[in-house]
Amino acid sequence: MDDLSTMQRIAVWALPVLFAITVHEVAHGWIALRLGDKTAMMLGRLTLNPIKHIDPIGTVLLPLIMLMIGGFIFGWAKPVPVTWENLRHPKRDMALVAVAGPLANLLMTLLWALIMKLGYVLMPGAAWIGQPLIYMGGAGIFINIVLMVLNLLPLPPLDGSRIVSSFLPGPLAWKFNRIENYGFLILVVLLATGILGRIIGPPIFGLQDFVFHLIGL
Repeated sequence: MDDLSTMQRIAVWALPVLFAITVHEVAHGWIALRLGDKTAMMLGRLTLNPIKHIDPIGTVLLPLIMLMIGGFIFGWAKPVPVTWENLRHPKRDMALVAVAGPLANLLMTLLWALIMKLGYVLMPGAAWIGQPLIYMGGAGIFINIVLMVLNLLPLPPLDGSRIVSSFLPGPLAWKFNRIENYGFLILVVLLATGILGRIIGPPIFGLQDFVFHLIGL
């Protein structure tokens, strides 16, 4: 995508980023509903309308900055609220709610891969539609893999920490979850120092290469 202008890159990335973040959050709320918690539904968050999920910094500002400086493009939406006391089996069910987000990103990765493959099938005869599908498919694959891998890190409040916490004894889980007060700061430090990229880079690019291999690229 190096040949695209900044505005063209924004146009290519906008839809994949919005869908990746929105569907990720809706998946949390939908699984929570299935497991007994209606909080997200009552607050109108079980919708694919991105306006309901947009966080000005995490959904708009940060992805734009990362796009312009050429770093890892990622972001977040407003977290879907889950009242864990309403879940039928709170400790186990919180892990299921947590894993729903990354799983949704995995499914979207495969969907965007099919879209990208369709773009190549349409080339060069219908390049006017094939080329955009290739670019958007590639962007969709990448952003969803980034969100999946990032959220599986065992750092509160990321989804991976919820999964880890569900396997810890009560007192230890409580102490582990207290890290959440500093989680965002830790994430920013890891990003600024380049450590985050070294941690999640290999699995991200490994999975991306695997998906490209699946669609014959």
